[in-house]
Parts: sequence; C-alpha cells; structure tokens
Amino acid sequence: MGDAGENAWQVMPSTISTELPLLAVPNISEGRAPSVVQAIARAFTAEGVVRLLDVHSDADHHRAVLTLAGAPGGLAPELARGAAATLAQLDVGTDRAAADIGQHPHVGAVDVVPVVYLDPAMRGAACAEALVAAELISRLGVPVLLYGELAGGRTRAQLRRGGIAELARRLRAGELRPDFGPATAHPTAGVTLVAARAPLVAFNLELAPPVDVGQARRIAALIREGGSQGLPGVRALGIALRRPAGIVAQVSTNVERPTEVPLRTVIAAVAAHAAVASAELVGLAPRAALEDFPSDVPLAGFDPARHILENALGFD
Repeated sequence: MGDAGENAWQVMPSTISTELPLLAVPNISEGRAPSVVQAIARAFTAEGVVRLLDVHSDADHHRAVLTLAGAPGGLAPELARGAAATLAQLDVGTDRAAADIGQHPHVGAVDVVPVVYLDPAMRGAACAEALVAAELISRLGVPVLLYGELAGGRTRAQLRRGGIAELARRLRAGELRPDFGPATAHPTAGVTLVAARAPLVAFNLELAPPVDVGQARRIAALIREGGSQGLPGVRALGIALRRPAGIVAQVSTNVERPTEVPLRTVIAAVAAHAAVASAELVGLAPRAALEDFPSDVPLAGFDPARHILENALGFD
C-alpha cells in the first residue's frame, strides 16, 4: 500500500468493553477519491454496531483498507451494508480493468473481506461470521468465493491471478464455482473474496534509489514463502510507486505469522539485497510484531495509539 497518514480520517474512539471483539478488514478498490472512501467507511458503521479503528487509503495501489471491530453476530450485517454502499459508488468492470487499475491485484469493488479472530478460541465465531457475511454479500448479486481456512487453504493469489477478467472467465467456463451467489461475475462489482483468519500485518518497504521495480520483484520472489530465502507465512510483491521525483520501488508484503516473523526480520531480509528508505504499516499490527523495530528505518505515518492493535482496542 501507499502513504500512510496522507488523509486525516475520523475514526471512532477506542474505548470498548473488556470482551474481545472480532475484527473485519474489508479492502475496497478505491484509493484516489477521499470523499468516496469516507462515504463508504461511514456506511460500514452507520448503525453504530461496529467501530471503525482505521482507514488506510493509497493512490498507487488504488485501494483502501478499513479496520472494523465488533461483537460476534454484529459484524456480518454491517459488512453487507458497507458492501452495498461500495457497489453503489464503484465500477471495476471492463472499462476500469482496461485502464490504470493501480498496482495492487484485485478482483472486485469489495475485493476481500477477512474476518479476524484475536484468540484461537474465537476461530469458530470468526468462521461463522465470515460465512454469514459471504451469504449476505452474495444477495447483492456478487459472487463470493472463500479462501484460506474456509476453503481448504486456497489462497487469494490463486483466485486473483489474471485479475477480474481472468476470474470472470474461469467462472463462465465452470472452472470455478462461487461458494455463494450467482455463477458469473457482477458486471460492475466483480467478485468478493471472504475468509476467516488470525491477524496478519500488511507491511511495505520503500527501497532507496537507484533500485528499480525489477529488482524489487526479484527481492520479493526471494523472501516470500517458497522463495530461496523465503520467510514462513510472508507473501510479497514488487511494486512501482509514483513520486514527485519519479518512480520508486516498493516491496509490499503480508506477514501472516507476525509473532513468529516480526517486522524487523522482514526488514533484514529485504535489506540484505537493497537499502530500505522507509517502511509503512497498512492498518494495525500486534505489539509483538513491532518489537525491536530498527530505529534507523522511518515508519511513515505511524501512530502507536492507532496502529498498535492492543492500543487501538483499549487493551493493556
């Protein structure tokens, strides 16, 4: 993702009950129109049932990531309400697919909707909430495919490969069948991917010039799980970012085991191949993931009160 903190988002207070909530992290395919993102964010919280902890919007990735918290049983209807508002605002059909769609792969207006459990004891509640959310979103006419634990380990990357056009083709050909909803992609909203999972950390590293995007892609291939220097549970892409001075390179990662692979480990793996200019969180991270974070790597827009998960939730 792009520049954290470039928009002053209004988030709800962090005072909550002592009961552990579920989180949801809907990703929407809009990062260049702040007013649209703000309107969609308000729709997810219009009933006051869930709380908006963070919004991260990025023009390069053309994507916004919302972090919501709510009690089991309360999240799914609000996720569907927010999805309906997103469908009314965004068109990711063929015209956009053929134009500048941003650096991040996506397959829908509401691209992914993970429901996150903060304790293994809440895994069942998260799975149930995700399945209800998938059913409700599908009633909007959008096919929903499951990934991760709810789909035998099928990954987002497997479903996103080739983008909206390729996933729509696979659905038409019967190579894939949606888990909920119509058999073909929505003409303007595409497809939505839904999962239940433990917390992960979306973490980006901007590389110092003269490193280019080709080198960033090679580094990403080395450090992602399965690469020759792969870190367990790390997904990585090399991305080109627009900056006033020109194009710079970024290694964009999802760290799926942030307590086992803290962010300092990801930085060290990338820094073995290129100088790291700055780092960025997309959304929130558990405190343990940030332990011993290197002091010489700027963390853009970082606010401990908002971006450390335990602080945002009001837990010590």
